[in-house]
Amino acid sequence: APSGTTPQAAQQPQPGRRAEREPEPTGWVGWIAFASTMMIMLGMFHAFQGLIALFQRSYYLVGENRLTIHLDYTAWGWTHIVVGLVVLGAGIGLLSGQMWGRIVGTVVALASALVNIAFLSAYPIWSTMMITFDVLIIWALTVHGSEMKTVRRDVRTYS
Repeated sequence: APSGTTPQAAQQPQPGRRAEREPEPTGWVGWIAFASTMMIMLGMFHAFQGLIALFQRSYYLVGENRLTIHLDYTAWGWTHIVVGLVVLGAGIGLLSGQMWGRIVGTVVALASALVNIAFLSAYPIWSTMMITFDVLIIWALTVHGSEMKTVRRDVRTYS
């Protein structure tokens, strides 16, 4: 850009040409930041729940034979830890504005909800909260997820 002009002025179209602009980000970008932060938190919650299943089996409300899917708590513990790490990684990718973070985030939030539905009898209130977070994440990512790309581009342009 010529000296004394702002980056916005340097991007103005020439006279007689139509400007082809991407839509400006709206307040919904905050929902994407919320979804990515929630995914990071949800990943940690899953890992925490997995560690409890591995080391303190008596913590849960029902025995292993009364779970929706009949697995022992060791298997559930490892399932929660693996799902948690994937959700955490997707949250970090989403926060950086990556498209793969949006896709993976939607898929793992769905997987997280399914895991929590299966674990509902062991820990009903916690699992219900996790399912609610998953639904909010899926909604934020599928409705307004593309706006985070515009923010990422703007940060690179002005830094």
